[in-house]
Amino acid sequence: MRWIAGGLLVVMAITFLVTRAYAPTYPALGFVRAFAEAAMVGGLADWFAVTALFRHPLGLPIPHTAIIPRNKDRIGTTLAAFLRDNFLIPGVVARRMRRVDVAGAAGRWLANPPGGDGRIRRGAAGLATHMLEAFDQQRLGGMVKAGIGARLRALDVSPLLGQALTAAMAEDRHLPLLDGIVKWGARLLAANEQVIRQMVSDRAGTVMRWTGLDETLATKIIDGLNGLLTGIAEDPDHPLRAKAEEALATLAHDLVHDPEMRARVAAVKGEIIDNPAMQRWLDGLWEQARGGMLRIARNPDKLLAGPVGDALRQLGGTLQTDPKLRRTINRFVRRTVVGMAADYGDAIVRLVSETIQGWDAGTITRRLENAVGRDLQYIRVNGTLVGGLVGLVIHAVDVTL
Repeated sequence: MRWIAGGLLVVMAITFLVTRAYAPTYPALGFVRAFAEAAMVGGLADWFAVTALFRHPLGLPIPHTAIIPRNKDRIGTTLAAFLRDNFLIPGVVARRMRRVDVAGAAGRWLANPPGGDGRIRRGAAGLATHMLEAFDQQRLGGMVKAGIGARLRALDVSPLLGQALTAAMAEDRHLPLLDGIVKWGARLLAANEQVIRQMVSDRAGTVMRWTGLDETLATKIIDGLNGLLTGIAEDPDHPLRAKAEEALATLAHDLVHDPEMRARVAAVKGEIIDNPAMQRWLDGLWEQARGGMLRIARNPDKLLAGPVGDALRQLGGTLQTDPKLRRTINRFVRRTVVGMAADYGDAIVRLVSETIQGWDAGTITRRLENAVGRDLQYIRVNGTLVGGLVGLVIHAVDVTL
């Protein structure tokens, strides 16, 4: 379009020179000459005006030219203030968001996903796939692992454990645990009977070993332990069971109310999280999650055809038929967006201002020219034609008078 505007100006200049030479011979050419002369003046004026916005015409440092490059910092500040005052004020964002039914739109999309060739769905799936594959997996996995670790460290598990233990004891769900401990003790005793006998023999005197009393003592100890474990297992009211339940109740209370116990649990939790085996498990957890997301992204049609798709469609139907849920979700989205505007509005404004101020003169000139595009050249074309018409009218009036 720039070549058209410039070419039209050149044509008017050539037309003016030709008609000026032949006007004495052909008086009717005076009208053409007047049109061309005024069009040339109008085209030159508009060329100067358009050029002066972005650069010095013909490279000459004429005052009040190259307006945009000279004022780019002020433009950046003004544009940032415009964004802040008209778009990023929480009240303005809230008013605009009240007219947006995010939940309804999501419900319609989920209930009736785009049909036909599903280009939107596949395009979104392809974009998600490329993003997952393009990310630095070591860095991204480290971020995910660090995030999970931070959440685990921030979680106070001691009261949760205490409350769970209290609830289990109230419903006698701890009894299988006690029975399991007793059975485990019996198996441990049977597996280490020879170790116990050797310990008794090592600690017995020479006389006891010579008389065989060490074997008798070891047998008595083993039989006594077996009898104790059998009694605990068979008698629900055994005194040691009561002691164990009392100890569990005390532990449950301390887990909730004792700062020292909670600190010990937190220390153990930190050691578990920092354990290399736990870190490897978190790595594997991220890889499994990433693999699952890639499988879903690569085959969205299969996902939507399965039970997950049924659940999503049911959710979409619920969002369309349940106004209370829709209002709740819209209110949550509105508050989230308003909160982001309040928290990050100034940062966005600074980003816009600093970005524009960081551009050099050539960059801002090129980008604004590309943004305005053909309209600048249409100004030049219109100026040429309007100037020509004005010149033609003035010449006609002059001839008539």
